[in-house]
Amino acid sequence: MKAVIETGGKQYYVEEGSVIYVEKLDNEAGSKVDFDKVLMVNGTAGHPYVSGASVVGEVIKHGKEKKIKVFKYNQKKNYHKTQGHRQPYTKVEIKSIKVK
Repeated sequence: MKAVIETGGKQYYVEEGSVIYVEKLDNEAGSKVDFDKVLMVNGTAGHPYVSGASVVGEVIKHGKEKKIKVFKYNQKKNYHKTQGHRQPYTKVEIKSIKVK
């Protein structure tokens, strides 16, 4: 089965056994997480969500992505500013897709 879920303001195309990286969740590593905002299951779209559908996943680990550098500059004003940022993520393995 294949589905489209929404979490963290983004949409993910998943199927059973796939591994996705989502915005950081509050769940512990090794615990189950239930995504109930399912937009589509096997080509059947919801309005906006499919009623009675859920996707169950398992949290594998938490981490941070590679560092990005943000450089701001204004010419002729002697303004230079450098910032770095590492976005936290959660690695989730999709276990099952359920439809009632």
